[in-house]
Amino acid sequence: MLVDRRLFLGMLGSVGAGAAHAAGPAVSGVTAYRFTFPGLHGGSLNLGVHAGKPILVVNTASFCGYTPQYSTLQQLWNRYGNRGLAIIGVPSNDFGGQEPGEAHEIADIVKGLGVTFPMAAKQKVSGAGAHPFYKWAASEHPTNLPSWNFHKYLVGKDGHIAAAFSTTTEPNDPRIIQAIVKELPA
Repeated sequence: MLVDRRLFLGMLGSVGAGAAHAAGPAVSGVTAYRFTFPGLHGGSLNLGVHAGKPILVVNTASFCGYTPQYSTLQQLWNRYGNRGLAIIGVPSNDFGGQEPGEAHEIADIVKGLGVTFPMAAKQKVSGAGAHPFYKWAASEHPTNLPSWNFHKYLVGKDGHIAAAFSTTTEPNDPRIIQAIVKELPA
């Protein structure tokens, strides 16, 4: 039987310390820092440049009832970006066809909404054709997958999924704020 190395070491450490810990989901040795998204404005968004810092990755859509969350995501960026938080918006047309536009149209919309945090080019975030980051995130956190626009993955400073938040959880929700602050550099 194969045992995930990280899980095995965690269990070994728990036994040695006499601590009782609930086993979390098995995670691979791969971290979010190995993934890159094509940028909305060209170039690429390499998550590796944020190693050791938290990253909030949010699948977005321009014509969704949750599109006003762009504003609170921007507030998070304004508040915590200079302390190390990265926010990456990932436009997707996967849910309800609510991101039908081309890159220039999406760019115009987010600019009009005052978004200054980095935006990826439109990606699939669910199913077999999902971007590799989303496939990896699903393996890291299989109990909370994107099922609509504005699902949020918080990558912790260790490069693994620290938390996942549903569409209905506003970006300024105290649970998200606490999770972000916990992952920020001291």
